[in-house]
Amino acid sequence: MEVQNRSKERTYVTIDLEAFRRNIRNIYAWSKVPLIAVLKADGYGHGAVRLAEELEQFSFVWGYAVATIEEAVELREAGLKKRILILGYVFPAAYETLIKCQVTPTIFDTESAELLCKEAKKKNQTIPVHIKVDTGMSRIGLPTAEEGIDTVKRIAASKMLTVEGIFTHLSRADEKNPEPTQQQIGRFSKFCRDLEKEGIAVPLKHCANSAGIIGFKSAKMELVRAGIIIYGLMPSDEVSADVIALQSVLSWKSAVTYVKTLPAGVPVSYGGTYITSGETVVATIPVGYGDGYPRLLSNRGSVLIRGKRAPIIGRVCMDQFMVDVTKIEGVGRGDVVTLIGRDQKEEIRMEELAELCGTINYEIACNINKRVPRIYQ
Repeated sequence: MEVQNRSKERTYVTIDLEAFRRNIRNIYAWSKVPLIAVLKADGYGHGAVRLAEELEQFSFVWGYAVATIEEAVELREAGLKKRILILGYVFPAAYETLIKCQVTPTIFDTESAELLCKEAKKKNQTIPVHIKVDTGMSRIGLPTAEEGIDTVKRIAASKMLTVEGIFTHLSRADEKNPEPTQQQIGRFSKFCRDLEKEGIAVPLKHCANSAGIIGFKSAKMELVRAGIIIYGLMPSDEVSADVIALQSVLSWKSAVTYVKTLPAGVPVSYGGTYITSGETVVATIPVGYGDGYPRLLSNRGSVLIRGKRAPIIGRVCMDQFMVDVTKIEGVGRGDVVTLIGRDQKEEIRMEELAELCGTINYEIACNINKRVPRIYQ
């Protein structure tokens, strides 16, 4: 169904595919390095499969990065052909599926390497792997000490595993202070040089995440991992938004279901946390935290109706919430409600909601759940 004909539906998200394609081209024009498109968490809530279908056309997109084997299988079953890298730990029970679907795992210990090698021998198939190095995130990855070098040497000695790539993750590239990130890049570069001294030259090195792509030229190696910026969102408000022309690709809409006029002194929603101070026109919106709309926006967020802001009053419920439309003339059932996006001269950005909730735009995007249909245009 066309987007313009959805005004009577409960809620939906629209994804601007042209803006998405433009973001991808602009990122590559800036980085001049092949991209790994990060599509974990269903493409940060934007729809991994549909966006991967768009990415298949770009020769400079090396492949996709996901967090789990299930995410990788979803892409393969949808017919996506480019390389898929799982950024996190792969449980041994998934090794057979990993090999069958030609998915590249991340390895950072000899135990996993040995178990994967055994499975590869069963299938008589050599498996490319990427080595994860911990340079300051303290999450997963090999230490940069001699112990880490020895582990890579043992993995590289396997006849069934090919060390195709090596990477690290920048934990503070989205901050104004560049020093911690420069230190991480330095540790990673030294680790790679030390490997080369041992006769191990890894073809694909990558450490630049979205913030690293924007702010650190030294982080652009054989590949870069573009995550939040492919969706037109910034890693943080401390990262320059002027370097790459990006456009948010996601809008979230709903519609008014009920309008009523309440006198002064009437509580609204659970707990009566809001009480009308005078005659108030209240509109009900059929969206709630059951859709991923944050409950933390209770009594503090707003939506757009007829190009004007309508403040949320009372607590956001699981499936509905209420807004004050007293100052917006003529609001009625079926009027379009903008939760995220633009309506005439007004705009509600994901960053605004994140700030009100004390979180980051990543979480707002990822939490819009599958109960909300995605419409691609």
